[in-house]
Amino acid sequence: MGKITVTSPLLPDLKEFNKYLEQIWESKWITNNGKFHHELEQKLCEYLGVKYISLFTNGTLPLITALQALDIKEGEVITTPYSFVATTHSLWWNGLEPVFVDIDSKTLNIDVTKIEQAITDKTKAIMPVHVYGTPCDTEAIKNIADKYGLKVIYDAAHAFGVKYNGESILNNGDISTLSFHATKTYNTIEGGALVCSDERMKQKIDYLKNFGFAGETEVVAPGINGKMDEIRAAYGLLNLKQVDKAIDKRKEVADAYRVRLKGVKGIMFMDDMPNVRHNYSYFPIFVDKDVYPMSRDELYEKMKTRNIYSRRYFYPLISEFSPYSKLSSAKKENLPIAHKIADSVICLPLHDAITEEDIDLIIAAIL
Repeated sequence: MGKITVTSPLLPDLKEFNKYLEQIWESKWITNNGKFHHELEQKLCEYLGVKYISLFTNGTLPLITALQALDIKEGEVITTPYSFVATTHSLWWNGLEPVFVDIDSKTLNIDVTKIEQAITDKTKAIMPVHVYGTPCDTEAIKNIADKYGLKVIYDAAHAFGVKYNGESILNNGDISTLSFHATKTYNTIEGGALVCSDERMKQKIDYLKNFGFAGETEVVAPGINGKMDEIRAAYGLLNLKQVDKAIDKRKEVADAYRVRLKGVKGIMFMDDMPNVRHNYSYFPIFVDKDVYPMSRDELYEKMKTRNIYSRRYFYPLISEFSPYSKLSSAKKENLPIAHKIADSVICLPLHDAITEEDIDLIIAAIL
């Protein structure tokens, strides 16, 4: 039996991709905001239902650049410990101190009831994460941010195409960031983007991702090189044509998991939220070691012996890593829900190439 991997990249048709490559080779324009770069920005705005989008070479630089674009350079930023470490690393790179608050036990997003008590006179912003593509309580976060004059940057790395009541969740906050890494529902091999609703902010972001150049001889900010090249933009254009079909397939797999795992003692999972168009980025299950016959880690290892490669995502918590573990907000007693979830989670394989036979093997390993 071959490996069943937790993710598998959505790949464009190779013949179609070669046609795009031939155009790039003919033009000899392989980076620096070429034809495919501009076209992908336009197409993504249309698909995602957002006003402005700026493409980046990966998903971490948008987080770092968002803080620069909003002039958040000193103080504290309230965030979640339950995310990929890049979320918090972006704060460190900007000289900001992360302040962790616990997560909601149902959505696994930042617990909005804990945000206000974490605010101090040093707080400059809130950086929530739409974990597994599940929308945060954006209205409650907006109310808190408005009350205290705080900026809001959403890490929407998992939330490509997610909508609530028919509207893109990327339009919340001051800026949202996306990741187009190969493991994501939509990918450009590596890549990412910043989403904003203001034309001047879009221009500022474009300056910052291109060394701060505002013209051939004018530099207006200490920018970085974050531009996406033409090859990945072309790849992304082709994947955009098939991402809806891939999401539909992912939904089929997620629905099958829910049917097959319903009633299994000691195994819990998340249901779809009402009025949300999900993208089925991940399918996490949660192992109750007091009810299920084995621990989470034992199940994880058992699956590996059967060539099923799941992922304990997110484990450990960001607050457990050495750069952040000594922060007062990182104390375990402050984050009981986050620790409980991190110690019980396994993300099952979920992508558009999963077969019914794969599902049978995965479920058999769990039962």
